[in-house]
Amino acid sequence: MDMTRFILALLACFLCASVSGEQFTRFSTAKKHLIKTLPKDAKSIYCGCDIKKQGKKLVPDPTNCGYVPRNTLTRSGKVNVRALRIEWEHIVPAWEFGHQLQCWQDGGRKNCRKVSAKFRQMEADINNLAPAIGEINADRSNYRFGMLNEKATQYGRCEVKVNFKQRVIEPPVDARKRIADTYAYMQKTYGLKISDKQKKLFNAWQQQAFAAQGDTKKL
Repeated sequence: MDMTRFILALLACFLCASVSGEQFTRFSTAKKHLIKTLPKDAKSIYCGCDIKKQGKKLVPDPTNCGYVPRNTLTRSGKVNVRALRIEWEHIVPAWEFGHQLQCWQDGGRKNCRKVSAKFRQMEADINNLAPAIGEINADRSNYRFGMLNEKATQYGRCEVKVNFKQRVIEPPVDARKRIADTYAYMQKTYGLKISDKQKKLFNAWQQQAFAAQGDTKKL
């Protein structure tokens, strides 16, 4: 068995143990469910910030994670409220899986929500949703994951990097396995097409995660 098949086999094992069986057909319903069932020790995906509940809303606590907003104000001079709240990030962006469906070609996200049961299920799949600081969710947009040369200085001590010119986001080490797992899940569940370059990257992240796990067990 070559290394790629070996990693994919391990991926399948991990996914079987971690994937939630809860299914929803509306993104809004899925988000409400996730807010209600959020574990007390949950962290934001890119910065690892603690998450606090304020009524029905979730807010990041930057005390320990060191997150500092890239922009405290918007271009109009108003407070950047997205830096002060937790949003539900599609790890595989709706743009990415939506573009692979005919409904998107016929009318974008709005049309897909209207006419495609598959799209609605994919959009509301909680296995593809993660709590993220709103500003970073906005900055990520639909950028692909990749590796970048610059240092992580945009968000304080939060080690996520976003290159707006290249349209690439590099997540911190602790988030990479979750991301790779999710792409494999979406591929297996919905037939998501993933480029060879992305597969190679995600396999590398899996190898690093397994190696790190092995090193931890030796300690």
